[in-house]
Amino acid sequence: MAAPGAAATDLEVVRGKRAALFFAAVVIVLGLPLWWKTTETYRAPLPYSQISGLNSLQLRLMVPVTVVFTQESVPLDDQEKLPFTVVHEREIPLKYKLKIKCRFQKAYRRALDHEEEALSLGGIQEAETMFAEPSEQAEGSLTVYVISEHSSLLPQDMMSYIGPKRMAVVRGIMHREAFNIIGRRVIQVAQAMSLTEDVLAAALADHLPEDKWSSDKRRPLKSSLGYEITFSLLNPDPKSHDVHWDIEGAVQRYVQPFLNALRAVGNFSVDSQILYYAVLGVNPRFDPASSSYYLAAHSLPHVINPVESRLGSSAASLYPVLNFLLYVPELAHSPLYIQDKDGAPVATNAFHSPRWGGIMVYNVDPKAYNGSELPVRVKVDMVRVMEVFLAQLRLLFGIAQPQMPPKCLFSGSKSEGIMSWELDRLLWARSVENLATATTTLTSLAQLLGKISNIVIKDDVASEALKKHWLNVNWNDMKYEHTFHSSFVYYLCSPEENIYKIDFVRFKIRDMDSGTVLFEIKKPPASGNQLKLVTR
Repeated sequence: MAAPGAAATDLEVVRGKRAALFFAAVVIVLGLPLWWKTTETYRAPLPYSQISGLNSLQLRLMVPVTVVFTQESVPLDDQEKLPFTVVHEREIPLKYKLKIKCRFQKAYRRALDHEEEALSLGGIQEAETMFAEPSEQAEGSLTVYVISEHSSLLPQDMMSYIGPKRMAVVRGIMHREAFNIIGRRVIQVAQAMSLTEDVLAAALADHLPEDKWSSDKRRPLKSSLGYEITFSLLNPDPKSHDVHWDIEGAVQRYVQPFLNALRAVGNFSVDSQILYYAVLGVNPRFDPASSSYYLAAHSLPHVINPVESRLGSSAASLYPVLNFLLYVPELAHSPLYIQDKDGAPVATNAFHSPRWGGIMVYNVDPKAYNGSELPVRVKVDMVRVMEVFLAQLRLLFGIAQPQMPPKCLFSGSKSEGIMSWELDRLLWARSVENLATATTTLTSLAQLLGKISNIVIKDDVASEALKKHWLNVNWNDMKYEHTFHSSFVYYLCSPEENIYKIDFVRFKIRDMDSGTVLFEIKKPPASGNQLKLVTR
């Protein structure tokens, strides 16, 4: 009787072992893959190798230059060689990971009949009025006219001229090396009208070491979809001063033409306000020698914060806010002057703060108090005020005074406050800045995603990081869509990883194996200005 019972027990043991092995096999074959699949973090593949190659890109700025030779500007033997093309390329020296080169493609040709007629006039201003800027001339291109070395079009002591349009004039020479000599003069003029080291250093200020830019080369405004401009009149003593300013008319006459010229840079909104009993927050010092008050240069940074609290918070704004303040000092601190670092009065009695705005102190004429009851009526000279604010606005956008070659006649800005080639240079600088920002952001993104394995990478994110063919930048949309991607606003619970929020720059990129990007400013289509960056 014991034997059958033992056999049954052994059979049960065998069955139990088989069941355990079966369940173990099911867990291994089905359970583990199912658990792995349901708990894994989905990470779409990213082009890490191509992203790492962005740091070795070479940027070439294409500047088409048409060089037009008039009669007697070069020897006859040289005129018979026209037309032909010469390419000149130089590297812009910057301590930056991207190599930036400027390529001048000079197309030499003879002057047409109407060009000969215009350049034979007695003065450069008359000739320039006959050269209406052709609508087909591409943004970023230049036209340089070569005149006779004895021409009266320019003053005899001047060798070249740079105008407000995309046009320049240089003197020719009767020499067997005429083309080489004139070519060097053309390059000097073209370099002054295109990107320079200072302009690029200012545009890449956030990406360069501090020794590449000084306090004199202030950081310009960063690229944005739009900008909000606020003009504020500060009247701290309304009991003494009844201030009136025609800000609406001044904006329409002086500011709006400038903003219209910059419509390719972004959208602008302008408003104004009057603030009473708003003081600077810094006590001016009294100068007994001049019986006036002054603000020293070292105290100017302390002026902004107390005033900004009265201007209204800019935190709710989607775009950068530029503040331009006209301050009428109270009677007890009048007249009030701003001093520079050397203690000398500033001619404009104003100062500006990079990426914030500017402040101008407007003193009331002392004669206004003679025999007048308080408050005295003060009518602001808006021409003088807008000259200062427009100059500050140019500096805030990085539009500095160009460095002219020796013996070069410079006409100055147009009525809009900006020259055509200055706008081209600004767009060039913004495109380089945007490309540098996109490169840095993508590189940081790839490094972060490589270190943190539990961040989800969705397919739409991967497709945004790598799309076919073109890196298209629409100037109406301000060159790139700078957004927070929703899938990357991700909260991680582990103590060492806390919270990560990725600022993702959406743009399209092509094969970067060659490591070179050629770009030039293209003719704006009907839908708006467009800049194409083509990789080859």
